[in-house]
Order: sequence, then C-alpha cells, then structure tokens
Amino acid sequence: MHIAALQRQDHKSVMHLYKAVTSHLKENGIYQWDRFYPNRFVIHNDLKNGCLFGVKQDGAVIAAVVVDEKQSSKYLQVNWQDRQGKAACIHRLAVHPDYQGMGLGKKLLQFAEQYTLTQGCSSIRLDVYSANETALAMYTRAGYMHTGAVQFPFRSTPYYCFEKIL
Repeated sequence: MHIAALQRQDHKSVMHLYKAVTSHLKENGIYQWDRFYPNRFVIHNDLKNGCLFGVKQDGAVIAAVVVDEKQSSKYLQVNWQDRQGKAACIHRLAVHPDYQGMGLGKKLLQFAEQYTLTQGCSSIRLDVYSANETALAMYTRAGYMHTGAVQFPFRSTPYYCFEKIL
C-alpha cells in the first residue's frame, strides 16, 4: 500500500470515494456527510493545495485524508493542550466501504502523523462526528485525546474534538 499526494486528475475518483463513504455512513445511521459536504469545490481546493493524500488500487482512489493547518473558527472554543506549537489538522479521512477493516484508516492516520512532523508541527487536531463510533474508537486507540466538542451548522449531532501531541 502506497500513500501519495493525489493530483487534479484524481478529482473524479476522489468524488466517487466520498460518495460511496457518504452512502455507507447513511446506511448505518451516521449523518456526518451529505450531498453538500464534502463537495467538488472542497475536493478541488484540497487537490489544488496539495494537501489531499490517498491510496489507489487499479487507478481508483480507495482511501484518502486531508492534512493541512486549516482550522475551523469553532476550534477557538476548544481547550487544546498544545497552545504554543504549530498544529496540523486532519480532515475528511475516508476509506471506501469495500476496503474497510483492512487497516487503511490506521495507515492514513500514521501517514498524517509522520507527514506533520516533517512540516514542523507539534500536534494534530481533528473533529469527529460524535455518532461515528468506529472513527471515535480509531482515534482513541491511536492515542488522540478528547478535548471538547463543536457544533456545525445544519448538524443536529456535535463533533468531538481530538488532539495528539507529536
């Protein structure tokens, strides 16, 4: 398995990945994503900014993660441990339903941690839909600490914030 920066020509494949994951989440009663998010404009910007990394199989993107330093303004209310260092953020970590349970999420997370260290970051922050028990368990097992919760517009369920000091 090779994780690499995805390119603009991967846009369509990335969109297929997120649509498959969104459908799978909904089938399991998890409404963290919908037809409005993640959308083609968000994905286009991720690709343009070089912060979208993924795994391909037979030319199709089967897993992806965004790693950058962009933080929601909602993060200002969170009690982060790392207040002096440089924080990276993980966004939109997704594994195609056909490939879940094979350790790809864990591998993407480990990649993100190593990548942020090369960028001079001292911590990683993220938010997780609080009803997504699988994702919550993955981040907890990986040593991320729950630091608070934020509420996003048009979402009835809060997102839990997590942080890991590197």
